[in-house]
Amino acid sequence: MKTLRRTPIDVWFEPLIILILGVGYILWYRSATFTSTEAASLGWDNLRTTILDHITLTLTATAIVVAIAIPLGILLTREKAKPFKAIVVNIANVGQAAPAVGLIVLLTMWLGTGFRTAVVGLVVYAILPILQNTITGIDQVDKRTIEASRGIGYSGTRTLLQVELPLAVPVILNGVRTALVILVGTATLSTFIGATSLGTLITTGVTLFLPKLLISGAILVGLLALTIDWLGRLVELVATPRGVA
Repeated sequence: MKTLRRTPIDVWFEPLIILILGVGYILWYRSATFTSTEAASLGWDNLRTTILDHITLTLTATAIVVAIAIPLGILLTREKAKPFKAIVVNIANVGQAAPAVGLIVLLTMWLGTGFRTAVVGLVVYAILPILQNTITGIDQVDKRTIEASRGIGYSGTRTLLQVELPLAVPVILNGVRTALVILVGTATLSTFIGATSLGTLITTGVTLFLPKLLISGAILVGLLALTIDWLGRLVELVATPRGVA
């Protein structure tokens, strides 16, 4: 009981919501009567492939965003690069501010359709949260702590790796979680450019007026977003050094 009280509420409450929604959807699925089109789209073999394609698209974009945004964010906190911080953040903000559909259409005109274009669009759209949180997380580290580490002989690189980054971990990982949730939702739009995702269920449901297909797509995207957000929260909890909150 004491352990439960010490555990952040979202760590145990979010999976409870996921479980309730998941069980509710399964019960509805088992009792619903589907048309031939709905039955084909929601058959397990097809559904499994669609979900895996959606996850692959999301994780590929996330890996690229993390590989770009975190090193870039770290670089922009160094003294020599700080004058460029506002410019880079504003450029990243353009991707976030632009309508996702419009961004994907523009990229399609340049790169064509398919998986690659969808990944590029998602990377551009989701880079801001991780970049901004990396900068914020490192900038908020107490300057006296940094000075103390330099005072005991740590180099700039060692101070960054052993002092600044560990203290910035909660903020950085929060940005990664935010980006993941954004990517899960935005990845549904990839269906418009020929990349398979759960958006295929939603667009097919809208186009052919099949409400059950539309509802299934929306619920599955929501469950996937909640699950990824919860897993990200667990990673954040485990990766955060003790005493840092």
